[in-house]
Amino acid sequence: MGNHKIEIRRRNVDKILLAAEKVFAEKGYAGTSMGDIAEEVELPRSNLHYYFSTKDELYRAVLLGLLEVWKQDALCFEMFDDPRVVLTSYIRAKMNNSRTRPNGSKVWANEIIHGAPLLGEALDESLYEWAKMKEAKVRQWVESKRILAVEPSALLYMIWASTQHYADFGHQVAVLNEHQPLSDLQFERAVQTVTQVILRGIGLEP
Repeated sequence: MGNHKIEIRRRNVDKILLAAEKVFAEKGYAGTSMGDIAEEVELPRSNLHYYFSTKDELYRAVLLGLLEVWKQDALCFEMFDDPRVVLTSYIRAKMNNSRTRPNGSKVWANEIIHGAPLLGEALDESLYEWAKMKEAKVRQWVESKRILAVEPSALLYMIWASTQHYADFGHQVAVLNEHQPLSDLQFERAVQTVTQVILRGIGLEP
């Protein structure tokens, strides 16, 4: 396959995944058909099946693609050692994804809430070791007294809950904001607030 065809295929797959993310978020797995996704991405259904033969395959690709995005967000754990730098970078990346790709977070949350029925063992394989590596980094900070003694997993869960709230409960956030999405300034204040509370909670000044 030539480079041009590979690039076209990559762009089409990306478009399909984003469209599927939106439809799965709005209708859930059971309520979504391949026809719905084809309509959203404005492709003939036969073209959609060329890239993804079943709804199950497409749904898994959406979920695993999201996990890869979130792993990219967490590369700061490997790139930096300063807990203030790592966590400030991580929180901002997570918040930005909640704002730019809220549908993805909703699809992920719905799958997990239902016990990961379609991801199954793939969740263990994709998530477990990755999360344990992040916990080990936090544990190192605690043991070297760079942050206050905290349970590493609880700190990660707190960050995930605080940042993904702006995606999963975006409608509620808008309702409480005079039925308007957060402005750029409001969003930046939210990022700063979440960052400050997390950092101060582990003994760091933002």
